[in-house]
Amino acid sequence: MLSFNEMIESMTHDVYESMKTSIEIGKWPNGQPLTAAQKEYSLKAVIAYEHLRNLPEEKRVGFIDRTRPDGNQHGCDPLQPEVLKILNS
Repeated sequence: MLSFNEMIESMTHDVYESMKTSIEIGKWPNGQPLTAAQKEYSLKAVIAYEHLRNLPEEKRVGFIDRTRPDGNQHGCDPLQPEVLKILNS
C-alpha cells in the first residue's frame, strides 16, 4: 500500500487535472458525487502535488490574480502592515 507521499510522487499530471476538476464541480468524471471526505483528501492531494512539482504561484489552487491591465496591483499587499491615521474632529 502506498503512503500519501508516495501516491503524490507517482501522480500524473492528467490525474492531478482530473482531481482539480472533480473538486471544482463536486463529482467524479463518472458523475458520482464526491463525499466530504473525498473532497478534503483530493484537495490535500492537489495542493501537495503543486508543492512537490513547484508549480508557479499563478498555476496553484486558490491563486487570485490582483493585477490590473496597467500592471499595478489591486488594493494593498495583505502581507504589508497598514498605517492608521487618527483624525481629531
